[in-house]
Amino acid sequence: MAFQISSALLDACVLAILADEPTYGYVLTQRVRELVPLSESTLYPVLRRLLANEQLHTYDQPISGRLRRYYAITDKGRESLAAYQGDWRELSAKIDEILMKGAN
Repeated sequence: MAFQISSALLDACVLAILADEPTYGYVLTQRVRELVPLSESTLYPVLRRLLANEQLHTYDQPISGRLRRYYAITDKGRESLAAYQGDWRELSAKIDEILMKGAN
């Protein structure tokens, strides 16, 4: 991919995925990778930042004798997601206007 993905865009993608349902790190990484190329080592700092900003919370659930850490969006995270969605609509419309002009 020729475009750099900003930390704000990664935050927005993670929040949007978790808005549907809580999930654990591996599944979350796979879902984000469907959107943009990234490694697990890139995702965990994003999760730590969102946790520190109280946009996510975690809980552990036993699966096959091991604890699996789940990530869930908070009310503050939903507010941030709504703001990101508004910003994205505005930005993507402007970028489409410039980049897609005459592309048909």
